[in-house]
Amino acid sequence: MKRFITILFLLTGLTVASKAQTFALKTDLINWATASINLEPEVRVGKKSTIALGLSYNPWTFKDNKKWRHIRVQPEYRFWTCRPFAGHFLAAHASFTHFNAGNVDLPFNFLSALKTQRLQGNEYAIGVGYGYHWILSTHWSIEAELGVGFSHANFNVHECRKCGARLGDRCTNKFMPTKASVSFIYVFK
Repeated sequence: MKRFITILFLLTGLTVASKAQTFALKTDLINWATASINLEPEVRVGKKSTIALGLSYNPWTFKDNKKWRHIRVQPEYRFWTCRPFAGHFLAAHASFTHFNAGNVDLPFNFLSALKTQRLQGNEYAIGVGYGYHWILSTHWSIEAELGVGFSHANFNVHECRKCGARLGDRCTNKFMPTKASVSFIYVFK
């Protein structure tokens, strides 16, 4: 039976190794900088591949009605150039975000409409990314990833003040950054 299971795993590309990393939990420090609660479990599914599911949630409204409220789900497939949870990786991801944001001044004039308006709606995106994973110790790591892709968003535009008047509906389709993360990771062995 043991031989059959080993052959089955070899044929499917899945691995079972007692000392190999198979699961990790991470949190993105950039998301925390926006007061967003986030967690991303990642599991090894092949000799050089993993899948992850990024979850982010921000329910807060701040002083002067500043808000970056959202709930985001971002599944991702990663191909590692050496082995999972170490070194370089290439990624393909998709995401869904329901958002309500406004009265926010972002760096580099990114999403400049948020300075004077409140936007509420949904965004769907697909993209590719590159990242690097630094091993700090047996269980702790840090990684950085940048991704670009295509975004489709449909949303309502409102005045920034609380309960501001609805100014209209918009739809955007554009190529843009779809992921930027610096994550702190715990790897289970």
